[in-house]
Amino acid sequence: MRIAAAGGTGLIGRHVVSLVEQAGHEPVVLARSRGVNLTTGAGLDAALAGVEVVIDVSNVTTLSRKRSVQFFTAATSQLLAAGARAGVRHHVALSIVGVDRVGWGYYAGKLRQEDLISAGRVPWTVLRATQFHEFAEQLLARSPGPLVPVPRMRVQPVAAREVAARLVELALGPAAGRAPEIAGPQVHELVELVRQLVRARNQRRVVLGIRIPGGAAAAGGGLLPAGDYTRGSETFSEWLRSTGPSGAASAG
Repeated sequence: MRIAAAGGTGLIGRHVVSLVEQAGHEPVVLARSRGVNLTTGAGLDAALAGVEVVIDVSNVTTLSRKRSVQFFTAATSQLLAAGARAGVRHHVALSIVGVDRVGWGYYAGKLRQEDLISAGRVPWTVLRATQFHEFAEQLLARSPGPLVPVPRMRVQPVAAREVAARLVELALGPAAGRAPEIAGPQVHELVELVRQLVRARNQRRVVLGIRIPGGAAAAGGGLLPAGDYTRGSETFSEWLRSTGPSGAASAG
């Protein structure tokens, strides 16, 4: 079976492509580097020829509400329309736990994505996941100086590969609508995770917890699963040990 991965060159997308191959199916990567523009639709019809399932893990790096809504509206609309033309029978998308409780600009785009998918003609499944273990490292990279400001929030980080595995599992089954959320095995304060990361990387930096506009819901647990959910197995500490002091994942 041909399974397309929108955003298949990103963090989750690379895992999705690998797992699709391991399951004996043919992955089709939808990305600009492969001649496909999700927001304009260029190259989509040709890429989706013979595709039965689309797994959408596409993303845009922004804090802007306007840019996020524009990206996810365009990309999702193009994917759904092209999928309907190609006869895609299942559209699977990755979203975020708490996206409807935490009012950040980026989340508005993800909510728009969910709305478009649920109203579309292609049978669908949406999986909401908590932040990945790599989230702490991404925050660290955005603050290259000696002081690292980190939003105060409670998180339940999950392994990216476990999220990808769940997406592929869902993709190989019937459309399920809103699937049970997926989260990691432990709840943490994000500030403490970044401090652990700084120590593990042997860096002399000060991590400062800050309150950000609209962050009260996240600080109060708005990003944690609220009901039944799939619990991942890899802890943040295990992920941290696997990356080594340089930050590169160890072999195996």
